[in-house]
Amino acid sequence: MNDAQLLRYSRHILLDEIGIDGQQRISDAHALVIGAGGLGSPVVLYLGSAGVGRITLVDHDVVDLTNLQRQIAHTAERIGLPKVASASSAVAAINPEVRLTPLQTRADAALLNGLVSRCDVVLDCSDNFATRQLVNAACVKHRKPLVSGAAIRFDGQIGVYDTRDEKAPCYACVFPPDAAFEEAPCATMGVFAPLVGIIGSMQAAEALKLLAGIGRSLAGRLLMLDGRFMEWNEVQVARDNTCPVCANR
Repeated sequence: MNDAQLLRYSRHILLDEIGIDGQQRISDAHALVIGAGGLGSPVVLYLGSAGVGRITLVDHDVVDLTNLQRQIAHTAERIGLPKVASASSAVAAINPEVRLTPLQTRADAALLNGLVSRCDVVLDCSDNFATRQLVNAACVKHRKPLVSGAAIRFDGQIGVYDTRDEKAPCYACVFPPDAAFEEAPCATMGVFAPLVGIIGSMQAAEALKLLAGIGRSLAGRLLMLDGRFMEWNEVQVARDNTCPVCANR
């Protein structure tokens, strides 16, 4: 690290758990972020400000006026631009050293197979069940830790799925791919603006802990937040030995 980097990241370096070595691990890391909306906005801003060396950001959408209520990486001046380009500009304004690769495309199985194999941690900030299952399958295949978040109305959840630990579940252990449920898009159901900031910030924190090798991750635990009353509930989750995705891997 040069003098400017030592100064920029000094508040991390002052933490005994991180120090210079931990910050160097963060700076050497590559994070894959799926989604540049409500969750993806705080995720990329905090990963970028914390100095994650490489970030690949995937999102097919463009910035819309309705996004600005909660998607803090975007601005009114960037309405109509791809979200990945808008978020890239926001990160560059904070930390120009970060190499952010914006991919304006949908995250399908083929794309994820290639991207996940080359990263150190995956953050799922998508807004639909099908994409979450595809991201999880790629993470299980390539044994990469997955930090998954979700938020709708006043309800949020966050979990870490790290099948490098033989006892830890994958996302499909907790939310089976064949489960029947009704999707709840925020376009019709609404979402409390700070909720995505809370969950997205926690996703960034879990990813940074994994990259720096500090603390205890949320693997094996699912945190759920009721934003109306600011009440957290924690559920212990275990690997499903019959899981169609991670069993026998």
